[in-house]
Amino acid sequence: MKKVLLSTVIVLIGLSFISRLSYLQLIRSSSDHILDDPAIKRVYDYPERGYIYDRNGKLLVANQPAYDVMVIPREVQPLDTLEFCELLNISPDHFRNRLQKARTYSPRLPSVLVPQLSKEDYARLQEKMRKYQGFYIEKRSLRDYKTPAGANVLGYISEVSEWDLKQNPYYELGELTGRTGIEKQYEEVLRGRKGVKLIQKDRFNRDIGPYKGGSLDTLPQPGTEIHITLDKALQEYGERLMHGKRGGIVAIEPATGEILAMISGPTYDPDLLVGRQRSQNYSKLHYDTIAKPTWDRSILAEPSPGSPFKTLQALAALQEGVITPNTTFRCYNGFFVGNKKRGCHCGGGIRTMNSGIYRSCNAYFAGTFRKFFEKYETTDQAMDVWEKHMRSFGLGDYLGYDLPTGRPGRIPGKEYYDRVYGDGRWVSSFIISNSIGQGEVAATPIQLANMTAAIANRGYFYTPHLIRQIGNQPINDPNYTERKNTSIDPRHFEPVIEGMKDVYEKGTAKWIQIPGVEIAGKTGTVENFTRIEGERVQLTDHSLFVAFAPVDKPKIALAVYIEHGYYGARYAGHIASLLIEKYLKGEITRKDLEQRMLEKTLEHEYAKPYSGEEFKINEYVW
Repeated sequence: MKKVLLSTVIVLIGLSFISRLSYLQLIRSSSDHILDDPAIKRVYDYPERGYIYDRNGKLLVANQPAYDVMVIPREVQPLDTLEFCELLNISPDHFRNRLQKARTYSPRLPSVLVPQLSKEDYARLQEKMRKYQGFYIEKRSLRDYKTPAGANVLGYISEVSEWDLKQNPYYELGELTGRTGIEKQYEEVLRGRKGVKLIQKDRFNRDIGPYKGGSLDTLPQPGTEIHITLDKALQEYGERLMHGKRGGIVAIEPATGEILAMISGPTYDPDLLVGRQRSQNYSKLHYDTIAKPTWDRSILAEPSPGSPFKTLQALAALQEGVITPNTTFRCYNGFFVGNKKRGCHCGGGIRTMNSGIYRSCNAYFAGTFRKFFEKYETTDQAMDVWEKHMRSFGLGDYLGYDLPTGRPGRIPGKEYYDRVYGDGRWVSSFIISNSIGQGEVAATPIQLANMTAAIANRGYFYTPHLIRQIGNQPINDPNYTERKNTSIDPRHFEPVIEGMKDVYEKGTAKWIQIPGVEIAGKTGTVENFTRIEGERVQLTDHSLFVAFAPVDKPKIALAVYIEHGYYGARYAGHIASLLIEKYLKGEITRKDLEQRMLEKTLEHEYAKPYSGEEFKINEYVW
């Protein structure tokens, strides 16, 4: 019995040794665990990041070579720190901090000590680096922008943070990742896959060649190029027009939902966030809390939609049968809520829906709003129906576009007003300002552009998006290719569009017609209030404009929002007409108008006290 037990123990021990040796030879050596071996060094071979092209195949973003000074902490030998820091143009404190950070991350794995050396610095350092054990130079690529425009849309890349490292094991300390915009949204497509070389070391810690003859090495896989929907020429032109102005512009192709231009003003040259000065430049941009150049107003600003919102009031009222195109209301140079008069600038008199739109009559749409609510037994019922119609145009929620940030705007419902006034303690006169695009409603420029595209399509839209093609494959995401129908029947759009055409023919935008182009649009002049030490103070109005063209087969729909831009046609309307002409004709015929918009700025408005404050949505617009 003892012999059997002894034999069994010996067999089990032998099997344990065989299993362990098999694991070390067959499994561990062919996996990432091999990197725990101190005799093997891992060196990454970084791929080129995917190029980005515009809708016409014009190059927007390419790559340029850069060089990182790497460190393997456990291999660092005593050195003249001061001399080394002077060579790298860094301070001794910075050197010690980076070395400690690398040591904390991993004493045996390489980390970036100094990122993004220029070609000139690389040439100067290359021969001298052999003096410093544990340091070497590794090549990688940085972005090379072929346009000075689109910084907020394209985004930028930067070094991964500790949070990034915890969230995604793919990255190593010192690597780069897309941080905003397209670069972040399509990071996995653009970055490719890095290759790995395993280097065998001897007992003196010297490199003696590829581990196992390089059989376990992997080649880098380049990032995939993408084509986005932006029109490079239109984007650049729009940003020139926004010089000295704050606001947001979004232009969409109604038939597809493709974003033709997405402009935020002020903006910055994307080259500022490339290279060793990136961090310093970013701090200057980010901490500019007045102009906010890194804050993308096209998707983050939430102004009142103003008078363009009146078009939806007409459509909802037509759908519910509370008015017809021939319904009239009298304007008394305003309208009354109880004993209080709200102003209007249309000139007064009897208004039909058509003249109500092209003259932007507040009284007409206040009357329409009242009739809408009077149709239902309770305010709650009316509010539910009204909210459903507004939301069907993509307002009041995130649209689902392919950018990693944005704001939802606001379409208030009964729950909102129950919290404000109490359940059952409010009626339509409490919220009458919503009828003219003020009150509590709010919309981002991209939502207003999408709303306009839905009107141009006579009742449907496609989710706005920037991706057009990945590699050789056109985008086929149902979120972007399936149409979203509004709650309004197509037959109700024509009389509203006729009113929007007359805005250009004889209404509030009759001075900014484009020769040979039929446009439908709507001006908006948004009152701008803030509170200073508890007192309500009026600032310069915001300028809004929405339009689409041509009217019958629209190729472009856009929204232009200019902070402190006076009335709707003054800045927003002029800029919108120039962008439409540029896109449809390829050139500008109204050179005098173009020159004024390129040269005129609103810096004098933004220099006023409190001009940077968030405005309060209030009262009326026209």
